[in-house]
Amino acid sequence: MLGTIVNAVAIIAGGLIGMLFSGGIPEKYNKTIMHAVSLAVLIIGIKGAIKSDDLLVVIFSLAFGSLLGELMHIEDGLERVGRILEKRFSKDGDDGRFYQGFITATLIFCVGSMAIVGSLESGLTGNHQTLFAKSALDGITSIILGSSFGLGVIFSGLPIFLYQGAITMAAVFVKPFLQPEVVSQMSSVGGVLIMAIGINLLGAAKIRVGSMIPAIFLPMVWYIILLIYPW
Repeated sequence: MLGTIVNAVAIIAGGLIGMLFSGGIPEKYNKTIMHAVSLAVLIIGIKGAIKSDDLLVVIFSLAFGSLLGELMHIEDGLERVGRILEKRFSKDGDDGRFYQGFITATLIFCVGSMAIVGSLESGLTGNHQTLFAKSALDGITSIILGSSFGLGVIFSGLPIFLYQGAITMAAVFVKPFLQPEVVSQMSSVGGVLIMAIGINLLGAAKIRVGSMIPAIFLPMVWYIILLIYPW
């Protein structure tokens, strides 16, 4: 769990540093920085999305994963948690920045392939290097997000800890099914979700990325089904 703990601490520390700069950044610069970050997120998503050539698995995973996520009310649950924290900790006149920061940061830090692969490595081998690298990237990202959204970014450290911690604890059970092609398919689905986050940050659409999170794990489910019922 060391890698996950370091990751959560890096996010919290980065968010705090970002908040220190938030008051001194003029709004027009803040907006331009967010646009730049949004484009960078899109590029990261595109790079991840092209890791697998098996488009059918990616498409079906996104479709069925989104349906499953809606049935589980994942996006609605994140929104409720964000609103509760916003009422408890945000200031008047926050204009929803706390909630937006919590949701945006949580999704950015959760859906990437590094969160899954790094947590699995941590649980299976005790190698935390991937999560340490992710911590550095997330820390820098949280500085930028913290300067724009404030306190909500800091609280995203909690769901990251729970999410990655759960994957780390379950790693020993899923190890036999993590073939290279399965990992690349999971990375591709995660890349598409990161692209969706970038689109949301640009304000071009409002994609319910939270409800799509189960799609990341469906390539492994398809692989298990094929092992049990080979065609």
